[in-house]
Amino acid sequence: MAQLDLPTQDPRGRKVKILATVGPASRSPEMLEKLFRAGADAFRVNMSHGDHATHAETIAAIRALEKKVGRPVTVLCDLQGPKLRVGTFKEGRAVIRHSGHFTLDRDPAPGDETRVCLPHPELFGILRKGQRLLIDDGKLRLRVIRADDNEILCTAEVGGVISDRKGVNVPDAVIPVPALTEKDRRDLAFAVEHNADWIALSFVQRPEDVAEARRLMGGHGSLMAKIEKPAAISRLEEIIELSDGIMVARGDLGVELNPEEVPPLQKRIVETARREGKPVIVATQMLESMIEAPTPTRAEVSDVANAVYDGADAVMLSAETAAGAWPEEAVTIMHRIAAQVEADPGYSARVHFIETRPDPTTADALAEACASIAKTLSISGLIVFTGSGSTARRVARERPGVPMLVLTPSERTARKVGLLWGAHAVHTKDIGSFEEMIAKGKRMALRHGFGSAGSKLVALAGVPFGTPGATNLLHVVTLSGEELDGHDD
Repeated sequence: MAQLDLPTQDPRGRKVKILATVGPASRSPEMLEKLFRAGADAFRVNMSHGDHATHAETIAAIRALEKKVGRPVTVLCDLQGPKLRVGTFKEGRAVIRHSGHFTLDRDPAPGDETRVCLPHPELFGILRKGQRLLIDDGKLRLRVIRADDNEILCTAEVGGVISDRKGVNVPDAVIPVPALTEKDRRDLAFAVEHNADWIALSFVQRPEDVAEARRLMGGHGSLMAKIEKPAAISRLEEIIELSDGIMVARGDLGVELNPEEVPPLQKRIVETARREGKPVIVATQMLESMIEAPTPTRAEVSDVANAVYDGADAVMLSAETAAGAWPEEAVTIMHRIAAQVEADPGYSARVHFIETRPDPTTADALAEACASIAKTLSISGLIVFTGSGSTARRVARERPGVPMLVLTPSERTARKVGLLWGAHAVHTKDIGSFEEMIAKGKRMALRHGFGSAGSKLVALAGVPFGTPGATNLLHVVTLSGEELDGHDD
């Protein structure tokens, strides 16, 4: 085996996670391994592109990589969602004149410079005068003059070339379509069948969308709600409460909002998710120029750095790793940016600008105590024993100043926490006693680089062991170095 570029048995040297999208440029087993060794902690399978056979091969390759490197590797399947599109044109394209009129109708005949079919009847009953229609990621902007059950007459505030099946965004209305299309339902069933660790739900508008997806998941995997519709913001807290994690999907969010509105909204979403203790990912165009160039722009570097300073659990690469010319380099530079930010002496103060008040529970109180002890004593790490991952999530919410070794008997949990800030998960056998817990914690801490002889760590667990939600024990341990003589898997 080649020498590791980054430690895999040891913590990676940063707490924020990197989620890399898999595509034609990266789905080979060789490139997946390169991305992992460059710093990718998790892989996103984009269900908008490719077929199930290809996705099955990708997931199988990730699981094979997991066995090769001896580390849990997280798989996130990202559903396409209800993408609205115009119909076709006589010549494949047309030009809409600036300030001219253009009609969207229900006539399936190919369109021209005056009209085109909009094959989404649900839109005709809800659009009102003055509302906007954005086409082709906002390159064309239409304003509704008049709408009825058959036609939507618009004026072109920004005209230009329009071609077959370009996407349509409707930022000023809640669209009465389910968040899950028939394709999404098939893709979700595929993700569940192939044991995806996370399933991302696109174009969430309301809490009911999340509830429907969770029902279909049947308890398999964790649910990530993507915030990319302005309608979701008014019910953000409810959506976060029903989700296992949140993604700030800045692509469509940036289309439907003015550009200057996105940064403060990103910070609000990250802050709200952090207060609730739910993992939050910042995504889209983070190192966009690296699709073609071997180095990012300074602005892109600052964008990634700001997300890390804000305490996001993970940052995501999209086309940079899926279809770009420099996938390995994109992961490498993202790792370097994150590590540099976290080494900044001012990082701790910045990342703790959010006050995360614990709920009045023993588990939350002990999680807060872990972070407090790490500040007071010279602690090299935290050892968290968990079955479901909830204890690790509580500790991560406090953004402790030291890394967290998560020991779990559940392979599913070990993979799930791959998107959790500061967590280094190890799938290991269950424990049955306090003495066994301490001995195992010490062995695994030494084995995974969480200290050396004389190092102090804080162990957090629940007794009786194996009881979900029973976190009630905190213990400070000191490593002697002799623990490595023991055997444990």
